[in-house]
Amino acid sequence: MIAKLLIGIARLWQIGPSAILPPSCRYQPSCSAYAITALSRYGALKGCWLSVRRIARCHPWGGSGYDPVP
Repeated sequence: MIAKLLIGIARLWQIGPSAILPPSCRYQPSCSAYAITALSRYGALKGCWLSVRRIARCHPWGGSGYDPVP
């Protein structure tokens, strides 16, 4: 139930602010798509943890490229 709510929030981000802002994601798939996959695959607790870790790595001195959900 909580995972579905968090997935809904990520989808709202994709169709709302993310659609208006210029693309700036360093990773493939995007952080919101990564979060949706992680939440779907692992549930609310672990999926949220993986998503937060991914977002924390997304900065100018971080990595880039293909980074799939484990």
